[in-house]
Amino acid sequence: MLTKYLTVFFVSMVPLIELRGAIPIGVGLGLPLWQVYIISIIGNMLPVPFIFFLARRVLEWGADKPVIGKFFTFCLEKGHKGGEKLKAKAGRGLPWALLLFVGIPLPGTGAWTGTLAASLLDMDFKSSVRACMGGVLLAGCIMGVVSLLGFSAFGAIAG
Repeated sequence: MLTKYLTVFFVSMVPLIELRGAIPIGVGLGLPLWQVYIISIIGNMLPVPFIFFLARRVLEWGADKPVIGKFFTFCLEKGHKGGEKLKAKAGRGLPWALLLFVGIPLPGTGAWTGTLAASLLDMDFKSSVRACMGGVLLAGCIMGVVSLLGFSAFGAIAG
């Protein structure tokens, strides 16, 4: 039983998969949704401070390195460009835009990407974490409903 919970926890920490993959996995493993939801949120939010304070520094450090330089530069430029577009559209509503960006459960729109964008946009830590947390809670609700509906429909068809 502990292995199932640990699986959900660690999957929710993986970039691109995050809670969007952890919740369906947990529901598929037969765990109660409310427990899967809480464990996924904790696992998804745990890396956020590290990403906020370290990811930009690591990318800037590696931008001029021989093997990784092109990729790191690409990440920085893509982040700056996307961030500036978001900033121009959202204006003072940037934290709300970040919340919605993180809250839409699509690959590449999770807490990892949202936190990196917030760091590249020089948002303050508190509003970044609040926006990401709100987005993770929203994505978790959406994925919980979709997972329950999906497994219920699959059970009805298979049964």
